[in-house]
Amino acid sequence: MEILAFGVQDDEKPLLEEAFAGQHEVRCLDVFLTEDTAPIAAGYEVVSSSVNADLNGRVLRALSAGGTRMIAQRSTGFNNIDLEAARRLGLTVSRVSYYSPYSVAEFAWTLAMAVNRRIVRASNRTRDFDFRLTGLMGRDMRGRTAGVLGTGKIGEAFTRIAHGFGMNLLGWDREPNPACTGLGMRYVDKDELLSSADLVSLHLPLLESTHHIVDATALSRMRDDAILVNSSRGGLVDTEALVEELRAGRFAGVGLDVYEAEAGLFFLDKSLEAVEDDTLARLITFPQVVVTSHQAYYTHEAVGQIVDATVRNVADYLAGRRSENTLCPAG
Repeated sequence: MEILAFGVQDDEKPLLEEAFAGQHEVRCLDVFLTEDTAPIAAGYEVVSSSVNADLNGRVLRALSAGGTRMIAQRSTGFNNIDLEAARRLGLTVSRVSYYSPYSVAEFAWTLAMAVNRRIVRASNRTRDFDFRLTGLMGRDMRGRTAGVLGTGKIGEAFTRIAHGFGMNLLGWDREPNPACTGLGMRYVDKDELLSSADLVSLHLPLLESTHHIVDATALSRMRDDAILVNSSRGGLVDTEALVEELRAGRFAGVGLDVYEAEAGLFFLDKSLEAVEDDTLARLITFPQVVVTSHQAYYTHEAVGQIVDATVRNVADYLAGRRSENTLCPAG
């Protein structure tokens, strides 16, 4: 059987091909799965999608009409999939429920330290042989307070690093994580966390209840000199409200690996095109802001685990099995 994989990065392609070798052929495309590209999948029983695919009802109907019966999404998040429509169409949908939490947690800390120590600005200066230190002063993390919104596997890994820095730890989640409390984390309500933390890092899924959980009100509660990091889902932050706070001169740093309107932008080369997203254009002009293109997961270990899980998901579908990765079983 030949599998059609959408949104495959150049570094990911050999890993996918090697993982499926001897079992199935895999055709890799760099375009994302959308309403416009769904017709390409006609005749493919199994399709694999990336995190930026738009699997709304129209796309799913187009896939089903073309003969697709299984969608293997190569990501943990699945807020981009209309699961109810998939059930009505009898589609099997799977995701990757687990991959290295350290990839994202370490990258979140990379963003935090990059904005704290002005690494991007310093690097740009030295490329021009400007070695002045003016404007590059950061702060020690030791003794400061890290606030972690979401203390699952990734939030726990982030907390362990914060503990290694010697930080005070505040957490917010539905249930305390014993591993985090064992590190000295104190669970508080969201308002207290936002108002007390020097560094706020988001590690939550994007759900209806968490959409814009960091809105204008939440941002107003944060310290003027706080650092905000989001390496989870762009929709957790009201970007328009964030831009307004930045325009008012607030926050020592903001590190974003995700953006709520990233679909159609991230993973693509837009360098020769006019910028149509005014919010993003304004956001990246602030000197204390670093925006990266959803690369926190992008380590050899994590991508390898994602690929291996995708291979297992396809095998489970063909064998009629369900697993923890199955979102929507056919029938």
